[in-house]
Formats: sequence, structure tokens, C-alpha cells
Amino acid sequence: MKDHRILSPHEEVAAEDELFRALLSLRDLAECRAFFQDLCTPAELQALKDRWAVAECLAEGLSYRQIHDRTGVSLTTISRVARYLSNGAGGYQKVLKHLKK
Repeated sequence: MKDHRILSPHEEVAAEDELFRALLSLRDLAECRAFFQDLCTPAELQALKDRWAVAECLAEGLSYRQIHDRTGVSLTTISRVARYLSNGAGGYQKVLKHLKK
């Protein structure tokens, strides 16, 4: 059955802003881990971890095959992350840059 949203577009943006503010309020790795474990199902959390691992591998210059062999992530997911890494909103790039410091 499809999910039927009842929030207006404005309310959706406000809800998204509140989620992002919640993330920004986290003070350390333990708080972040606890929040994500409560927020996400195990499968959702695994998907996020997989995508981040792929982004890091792509930033290292690894080939899709090398990334697949290292992580077990599908080539479809690797391709999708690569597309967002180069043509997305810039979030992956920004965080990768922050972590290099």
C-alpha cells in the first residue's frame, strides 16, 4: 500500500529542517549512533553506511569493481553514488572535504 502524505510542501520542508536541526544538535559519535539506531531500521542504516563507504572509495579513486570487491555493494548502488558525488547537491563532496582536514 502506498504512503499517503498529508503534509503540505511547506510542512514537508519544515519537517526536513527539524530533522537536520536535530542532527546538528548531536554532540558526539555516541549521540549520533544512538539517534541513527533509533531513527532508522537496520536495513536503512546499512544502506546509509554502504553509500558512505562507496563515496569514500570513489574519493580514493577506486574502480567500481574494486569498490564492489571491497564492500560487497552492488554496481547499481556504486553507480548511483558516483552520479550524486559528481552531479548531486554537493553534500558528499563537502563532507569528504571536511573529513580530510
